[in-house]
Amino acid sequence: MSGIFSARAWDKVWTYRSTFALGLFNTVRTAFFGILLALVLGIIFGLMATSGKKPLKFISRVYVEIIQNTPVLLQCCFLYYALAFSNHSIGIILTGIISLGVYTGAYMAEVIRAGIEAIPVGQFEAASSQGFNYIEKMYYIILPQSIKIILPPMVNQVVNLIKNTSCLYIIGGADLISLTYSFVTGENTGGAYAPAYIVSGLLFFVICFPLTKFASTWEAYLKKMDQRIQFAQHTTIEEGVAANE
Repeated sequence: MSGIFSARAWDKVWTYRSTFALGLFNTVRTAFFGILLALVLGIIFGLMATSGKKPLKFISRVYVEIIQNTPVLLQCCFLYYALAFSNHSIGIILTGIISLGVYTGAYMAEVIRAGIEAIPVGQFEAASSQGFNYIEKMYYIILPQSIKIILPPMVNQVVNLIKNTSCLYIIGGADLISLTYSFVTGENTGGAYAPAYIVSGLLFFVICFPLTKFASTWEAYLKKMDQRIQFAQHTTIEEGVAANE
């Protein structure tokens, strides 16, 4: 019955489609709030890394290095079981939001740091000469220019976070992968392995592919814009030289 061409298997998946809908809802919910947490942490630690103050840079570096060099699965298990054994369990979904948000936040911080450091030093000096403090400098001058650098890799991190929700499976989560596994091994629903995992994969694809496509399209657009700007500047310079001659 588990074959990909089994009519009975596909019928069973359709009959219990609410299971996949619930898994998709929990995955999207976990990813959404995880992304919000990751953005907040990414902005905070990204700004700390570029603040020029050694204590803040050190704290940011410690956070990024520890999180990036340990598996997200380990972090998820640690958070869930450490709190469970201390009688302060926060639930599987909230565990996923926090662990995925903290993990992705470290990568977001690096993306933001790289985007800020890519802005020419002259922009920082010009903002300082106008009397802007650090927050004003970032808000009005630096971050608006770095968005075009930050956005494509940031979208890629969002896609990775969505796929990493599958880690909740290890702690008995209610995400799409976890409920798919429960479906194919259930006493009344088991057996439809191929159709169930195909449907699960398609649902992930429907979420992730548009985001990935958006990131690549946006990156190509930004490159074309830079080329046009450079061409326009080069043309202006040539016209100015010709006029002076």
